[in-house]
Amino acid sequence: MGNIRPTYIKRLAAKLLLEHGDEFSVDFDSNKEKVVEYTNVRGKSIRNRVAGCIVREKRIESRER
Repeated sequence: MGNIRPTYIKRLAAKLLLEHGDEFSVDFDSNKEKVVEYTNVRGKSIRNRVAGCIVREKRIESRER
């Protein structure tokens, strides 16, 4: 079974991927920095969840190519 993420995490990750998709990668640490740069997320746990969701989407995207 996979992780169940709240809708606001998925929405924010999808928005970031639409606007800045080519700047994100499968590296979690670099994505954390990009999330802070492009959003006003204050909490560490929310930042990490968004970055993790982006990593997951990027991994799926790289498998499909």
